[in-house]
Amino acid sequence: MIKKLLFAAMIILVLGACSNNNEDDMGNKESGNDEMKMEENEKMDEMDHGEMNHSGSGEVPEGLETAADPVHPVGSKAMINADHMPGMKGAEATISGAFDTVVYTVTYTPTTGGKEVKNHKWVIHEELKDAGEEPYKKGDKVILEADHMKGMKGAEAVIESARETTVYMVDYMPKDGGEEVKNHKWVTESELSTVE
Repeated sequence: MIKKLLFAAMIILVLGACSNNNEDDMGNKESGNDEMKMEENEKMDEMDHGEMNHSGSGEVPEGLETAADPVHPVGSKAMINADHMPGMKGAEATISGAFDTVVYTVTYTPTTGGKEVKNHKWVIHEELKDAGEEPYKKGDKVILEADHMKGMKGAEAVIESARETTVYMVDYMPKDGGEEVKNHKWVTESELSTVE
């Protein structure tokens, strides 16, 4: 009986050792691939937009000013260079709105519980509760009025970055398939390029 247990333990040890030293066809250790997967997962955690409302109503917050002379006018086409959500990067968009404002990246914990959402792009000045005339600065605490994701509205957030720019609402077909996204909020001017 003891011999059988020792034999079983040796097999488990040998199999465990083998599984840690497997190499793929390219001669790369699997542990390197595991590190890459971990980095990808961490990046996705920071951007975790699985619960994001892909399409919107097209309504904009009160006080948001329409851009007078946007680089990408309403109705024009542009290429999306941002990857806020799966299938977004490289998709051709139709501009459905262009507005001048201050955009923020924010970190917050959803009101519904769950993991902290880090560096969410984008929330605009008009989507912050009791926002005054002056833009917020990095480190300021705010209450979100935006409802882009489940548990976002009413959450306390920390401003990670602030920038004055033109923001766009866009319609596009995701590159990875799925239904057309309508009135997606928000894409910044630097995240779009003109379609030739």
